[in-house]
Amino acid sequence: MRGWLLGGALASLLFWAQGALAGTVLVVGDSISAALGVETSQGWVALLERRLVDQGLTHRVVNASISGDTSAGGLARLPTLLATHRPELVIIELGGNDGLRGQPPQQLQQNLAAMIDSSHSSGAQVVLLGMQLPPNYGPRYNQAFSRVYATLAEEKQVPLVPFFLDGVGGVPGMMQADGIHPTAKAQPKMLDNLWPTLEPLL
Repeated sequence: MRGWLLGGALASLLFWAQGALAGTVLVVGDSISAALGVETSQGWVALLERRLVDQGLTHRVVNASISGDTSAGGLARLPTLLATHRPELVIIELGGNDGLRGQPPQQLQQNLAAMIDSSHSSGAQVVLLGMQLPPNYGPRYNQAFSRVYATLAEEKQVPLVPFFLDGVGGVPGMMQADGIHPTAKAQPKMLDNLWPTLEPLL
């Protein structure tokens, strides 16, 4: 009996130690990650939480995404988020609204670079989710916009998902009527786009 109790106590301690070692995953994004237009429980971040559980991982996921947010907004919010949640990993999904507003790609790059640097300084790893713009913004601007993510991934040595909406953007049934926001059907595909990059970091 005594041995059984000791074994149970050790197992409990091991369980809690494993839980304590698992870190927080912080998602800082815009409406794409805030699941605008679909049930929050159907969004890719909620699906990520469920996949972590299914994989036996005990990471906590904090979704700090705000619809309409820009890279400047994310940069302004990040210090408080880092101090509050002390994440092990930060997923940055921003830039789409910068592009849709025609803001200079150089400014986007500076803001995202500062977010990466702040995250690294706090001890967190970073995953950067790349975005692309609709073709009507013109090839010159679109190329400069897309290049921001690849440049940052190389300069800052961070994992990059080149186009988070790959297989979603412009695909019938995957986008809502506005042509900007993914449908519920698209959310698993978005998570699948991220997972191969994210899984090795967990």
